Formats: sequence, structure tokens, C-alpha cells
Amino acid sequence: MSLPALQNTGVLYRRILSHFPQDFSLAFAYGSGVFKQHGTTQGQMGKNMVDFVFAVDDPVTWHTMNLLQNRKHYSILKLLGPRKISSIQNDHGARVYYNTLVPVDGRVKMLVQNESGKLRAALMGNLKSAVIASFLMLPESFTEEDLFLQIAGLSYAGDFRMVIGEDKSKVSNIVKDNIQHLRILYSNILQDCSQVVYKPQQGKLEVDKSPEGQFVQLMALPRTLQQRITRLVDPPGKNRDVEEILLQVAQDPDCGAVVQQGISSIVKSSSVTQSIKGIATAGLWKTVSYSSKKLIKMWRGWRRKPSVSQLS
Repeated sequence: MSLPALQNTGVLYRRILSHFPQDFSLAFAYGSGVFKQHGTTQGQMGKNMVDFVFAVDDPVTWHTMNLLQNRKHYSILKLLGPRKISSIQNDHGARVYYNTLVPVDGRVKMLVQNESGKLRAALMGNLKSAVIASFLMLPESFTEEDLFLQIAGLSYAGDFRMVIGEDKSKVSNIVKDNIQHLRILYSNILQDCSQVVYKPQQGKLEVDKSPEGQFVQLMALPRTLQQRITRLVDPPGKNRDVEEILLQVAQDPDCGAVVQQGISSIVKSSSVTQSIKGIATAGLWKTVSYSSKKLIKMWRGWRRKPSVSQLS
């Protein structure tokens, strides 16, 4: 099974990448500046800020080259050198070196993806894990949109920034105008999954919610999430194995809520530590500027919501 092709090697995209050292395993961009989101008016080629992710095999080498090429992109941490920067990246938060308000031109999707089988397997495994986790939190019957809303919401479950700093309609805004993209991305996984009956023509799905079915799904979750669920359910001192605990959870009517709690605990700890780290990596002034833009966007999202009297 292969990922859908989003790669584009046009002149515009090559020019964007030329701003940075070229030793990428994976490079992509996302956000409302790339994919249209419901409630935004600027669209793909507007002035929305674009979020980029660069995955590299050797952070020390990459930061060494980028410090020479784009020293102004870094905060005061540039004085510590590439090894310390890489240590800060890898040892804290979500193992991401975050920066913001970096001026580059153009709008992109998937830019570079090397042919590493290990990387491709990891990307596909991530998609499958998102689907399985969502199955566990959804009812027996649901729509494609229900599924995509659940998947898109995984990254924000437990994120403190959804309380203050993000538009509360962010998840639905992402999904509403990108149903077709999401359908392409997940179609093969849904059709190949024995745990679900997928009816793409009707846009409907039915998943196995029996204890046996849920146990199979729980056993297919990432190890980190299984361990979080285990710690939530198993009282200290019993030391039961993971499989025994997941079998118990599979028979629990609140199985989906337990999975949701496990995901939220992972996202919460990561979002807090990564945000604190971001103040150092992006710099205080950039952080304040970026955060203020987020707060304004959240406020505008609140104002767009109709009141109860307007709905009646």
C-alpha cells in the first residue's frame, strides 16, 4: 500500500526548499495557507502563514548547515551551537525544534519524501493507528465525516492551547473543506481493514464493537498509547501484563472514553513541554507575536458563532 501522491517538483517548490539545507528525509507543509479551511477567505495562495515540517536523519549536521545558511532564523540559542540545539530538540517536548515567523515564499503540500522503506512504513503506520484509535471512540455506525472529525481531533485532544489560543472550530474547519483529500488519504486503509464495513458510495461505516473486536483494535494501537491506557486502568502494585489489561478494557462499556483519556494524557504533556520549549527556540518576541495572532484568530472564531437566539 502506498501513500497518495502529493509530491510536486515544480520550480516554485524547489525554490522554497532552496532556502534550507537539502538533507531531508521528509519535508511537507500544512495549515490553512496550504489546504483551504472552512471560515477562511484567503485560500491556498493567500497570505496565511504556512507551517513546515522538515524531518532529518542527522539533526546536528542539519543545524550546522542551517546556522551557516539561515543564522537569522534562530533565537539566541544559536550562540550555543548545533550540538546543543540538537540536544534541546531531541531531549525535550515532542522532539521538534520549533520556529515561527520565518519568511519564505510560496505554498506547498508534500515537498520531499525519500524512498526509505522504514519512513514509508512509519507514515502508513501512523495513518492506520489514527483510524484504529478513532474506531474505538466512535459508535458502531458513523459517517465518513464523523471519522475524519475524530481523526483530525486526535492531535488536539488534551492540548491546553484549545482552551486558550486556538479557534474552537479548528477541527471542523479543517475537515469540512477537505473531505475529498481525507477520503483519498484513508480510502485504501478503510477498504483493507477487516474491522470495519466501509460503504464509500453512501459515505457510511460500521465497526465491530464486540469485546473481541475492540480487543483486536486495542492490541493494534501504538505501544505508547497501550502503556498510557494500562497506567490509567491498572491500580499500582498489581503488575498485570498489557494484554490482560487491554482485554479488560475491551469489555468495558466506557472503552472509548478510556482510549480518549489515554490520548489526551499524551497530547497534554507533549503540548505543554513543547510550548515551553518553543519560547526558547523561537525567541520571546516571536512567541508573543505568534500567540497574539492565535488569540485574535480565536476571538474571530467566537464572533463567527451564531448565538442561540440567532439559531431559533
